[in-house]
This record gives sequence, structure tokens and C-alpha cells, in this order.
Amino acid sequence: MNRPLLLLCVCQALFMTNNVTFIAINGLVGLRLAPQGWMATLPVMGYVVGSALAAAPVARLQSRWGRRRAFQAGLVVAALSAAGGAVAVSLGSFWGVLAATVVAGFYNANAQLYRFAGPELVAPEKKAQAISLVMAGGVAGAFIGPNLAHLTRDWLGAPFAGAYVALVGIALLGLAVMSLVRFPPHQAPAPGSDTGRPLAELARQPDFVIAVACAALAYGVMNLLMAATPLAMERCGLPFRDAALVIEWHVLGMFVPAFFTGHLIQRFGTLPVMAVGLALNLACVAVALSGVELERFLAALLLLGIGWNFLFTGATTLLTTTYRPQERMRAQGAMDFCVFTVTALTSFASGALVTTQGWSLLNLGSLLPLLLMALALGWLGLRPRAPQQAG
Repeated sequence: MNRPLLLLCVCQALFMTNNVTFIAINGLVGLRLAPQGWMATLPVMGYVVGSALAAAPVARLQSRWGRRRAFQAGLVVAALSAAGGAVAVSLGSFWGVLAATVVAGFYNANAQLYRFAGPELVAPEKKAQAISLVMAGGVAGAFIGPNLAHLTRDWLGAPFAGAYVALVGIALLGLAVMSLVRFPPHQAPAPGSDTGRPLAELARQPDFVIAVACAALAYGVMNLLMAATPLAMERCGLPFRDAALVIEWHVLGMFVPAFFTGHLIQRFGTLPVMAVGLALNLACVAVALSGVELERFLAALLLLGIGWNFLFTGATTLLTTTYRPQERMRAQGAMDFCVFTVTALTSFASGALVTTQGWSLLNLGSLLPLLLMALALGWLGLRPRAPQQAG
């Protein structure tokens, strides 16, 4: 841990505070304002669709401006979109909320690259730990986000308008912290310089394909169940404070393991850690299908969070072995585009399924992507390993 990496972890904590607050409120705001019940999670979907649309522009912006200036641009957008969300909720405008969340996706696409910026601040042999430590910054978001949503819910006249206002302050604080981070000197690519292999060639590597696929599917399953949880709990008659508690423990499960996931990967290897994450996801589904009491929701979402951490940290680490330094923005942008696209689909599916088919069917449907990940990891584990790139 060094000072720049520590500051980047603080930025990650503020980013996850934003995300967790969105998780806690966007579906419920949508349920209150949407013309139809099945449209409740469209604001959640809008956030991810905006992220997918922004993935390629963000990668180009990072390549041209460098890490810090691009990250600062994302934080400015975060403040503006949160302010727009507050206005829309106050006016009772569902489509205004949806538009604000789509714009906020630019910040999400930008800040998701914090985990890739961390390894640039440490020695090459420490990159797995750097990825893990940056993601561990999300622990603070696990505490702050749900409590922020609960405490600011009735600040203003309209429910949750105050939460969006609070997120403006979170973004401005992040902007101040980011200004203190010193990244390695950035030099924009000169015309005609070597920019590395095209994406089509990178995508011919099995490790690249499996890393991207597992990251996207792991995020998709996690989002499918997480986004639906506040709605499912409300339909089961559980109060919002219980939903906030479940989301808090879920996010703790997502990020507390990050303090040691990097060490586990270094000791046991990437694929075994990802396999454990997959097993934890299956355990989550089993618990979720066993009942709808608060304790079942709590245990299932905790297992889901830990499983996601192992899968997503492993996939991110695996991706860093598949590209050269001049190819990193291209490869990272491709991974995040796929992650956001799958997450957007599951954001919509979660609301539609939980309001029309129920919590049990939603969990049963998540078994298909988990099976696909199991097959992919098994195939890669049995395949002869090629020499790794220094990403």
C-alpha cells in the first residue's frame, strides 16, 4: 500500500457509496413512479445501459487524457446526474429519473477502471494484490450506501430525492480526492505509433475470452439477484430497513474478501479461486430457494457477494495476462463493455421476472449462466497453459 493507491481506494469507496445507494433506491423509485410495475427496474437498467454506451468513449478518453483527468471528468458527470435525479424525483418524473441514470452510467464506466489503474501504481508482481485492494475500498460503500439511502430518504418532500442530493456531495468529495492521486506520467499515443494488436486478435486468446465471459456472467448473475432483492423483499412484506440491511451485508460480501483475494490468487492460482466463487454462487441460489425469511435473503445475498468477488477479481487478474501495456485500454474497454451489456439485460430481466414470475423462478434462471461459467472454467483448466503476457 502506498499513498496513491490508498487515495485510489478512497475514490473506490466513494464510487461504491454511489453504486450501493443507487442499488438501494433506484428500483423502489422506479416502482413508485413507473407507469407499469414491470418497468420498476428500468432506472437500474438505464444506469448500466449508459455504462455500456460510455465504455468505448471512456477508453478513448483515458488513452488521450490519462487516468486522472478522465476520472475527474467522470466525477463531474456523477455530480450533475445525481442533481438531475433529485430534480426528476421531486417532479415525480419517471422518465427524468431514467434519463439521469443513463447519464450517470458514464461515471460508472469511468470508475470501473479504478481496478485496472491500481496495478499501475505498484510493482508488476503486486498487481493481483493492487486489484484486490482497490476493490476492497468498496467496504466503506457497504456501510455508507444503505445507511445514506435510509437517512436521506425523507430529507425532501419526495421519497429518496434527498438521497440523490447526498450523492452530489459524494461525487464532489471524490473529485477532491482524485485531484491528489499521482498516476505515472501519461503520454498520448503519437500518430503512427505502435498501438499493439487489434481487438480481434486479442479476442483469439482463450484466456481473454474466458476472462471477459466470466466477468460478464458473474456480474450479470450478481446484478440479476441483487437488483431484484429490494423488490422481492417488499413483495414479501419486509420493510425497507430490512432491504437496506441485506444490501449492506451483500456489499460487504462483495468487498471484504478483497483484502485477501489477491493473496489467494497468488498462492493457489486464478482458476481455483474462480471455481470457489462459482460454488458460492450455487450455494446462494440454494439458500434463496429455501425460503423468503429475512435470514434467507441475508445469507443468500452474502454468499452471492463473496462469490462475485472471487469470480470478478479472478477474471480481472486473468485479463491482465492477455495484453501488452499499449493494448490495455482496448482490452479493458472490451471487458467492461461486455460486463455492462450483460448487466443491462439482467437489470431489465430482474424487474420483469420478480414482478411477474416471482423470486424462485428468478433464482432458477440464474443457474444457466452459472453452468456456462462452470463449463468455461473447466475447459480452460484442462487446456495446456500458454506463456503469459505482462499486462
